[in-house]
Amino acid sequence: MGSARRAVGRRGRVLLMQALVFAAGLGTRLRPLTEHAPKALVEVGGVPMLERVIRRLAEAGVDRVVVNVHPFAERIERFIRERDAFGIEVLLAHEKERPLETGGGLVHAKALLRPDDPVILHNADVLTDLPLGALAEAHARRTPLATLAVMERPTSRFLLFDDDGLLGRVDETKGLEIRVREPHGATRRLAFAGVHVVEATLPSRITERGTFSILEPYLRLAGEGARILPFRVDGSLWIDIGRPAQLAEARQLFGESEGS
Repeated sequence: MGSARRAVGRRGRVLLMQALVFAAGLGTRLRPLTEHAPKALVEVGGVPMLERVIRRLAEAGVDRVVVNVHPFAERIERFIRERDAFGIEVLLAHEKERPLETGGGLVHAKALLRPDDPVILHNADVLTDLPLGALAEAHARRTPLATLAVMERPTSRFLLFDDDGLLGRVDETKGLEIRVREPHGATRRLAFAGVHVVEATLPSRITERGTFSILEPYLRLAGEGARILPFRVDGSLWIDIGRPAQLAEARQLFGESEGS
């Protein structure tokens, strides 16, 4: 792949990288844009978000991408085929009955993922320039169960980290604060960027079933002693285009008018 980078683990071992892109959301907050097309194909700067994410993953050295889909699965399949899968291997994990969210989506896609390679997880509706290669390399060096891209930014929902890693979460809109163990050292409140790297063993350690956020097994496993570490991406571009105001902000960055 020319300039593509590979994650390097302990003793300089080069690791193959694969990715799962979460693209099965209904996109209800973007209606009417998503009444006749999937949210993953909403364009920013004339480029569908799914294309932006897959191309960035490929540039970081990913050679297999699994995309989970639910509404408009045929549209996404045709879109990927028309672009020759962006020069890499792209597979679809079709959630036929309902979207399974990030945790259920990872469990559902397990059979399409290689059993021995780390997995980059990336939300399709996140526009970001955070350093995917550096994130993967940091994960490979430290070998935790998961490495989460996090940043300081205004939000009502935080993850809590201490010197040992993930400690809990806060959702101020619900008046919720969960801590799964006693803290060690200073506690930091950081916003999750929707991009993370996990060990290939993670899906087998997820006992939750059905539709659920991946934060549920993360917190359970952290409480059981698993190392889930932060990777700071402060200063990176980061916009969740899943809401009209944020989509408009993203499009303005590329010089699009509000009516584009």
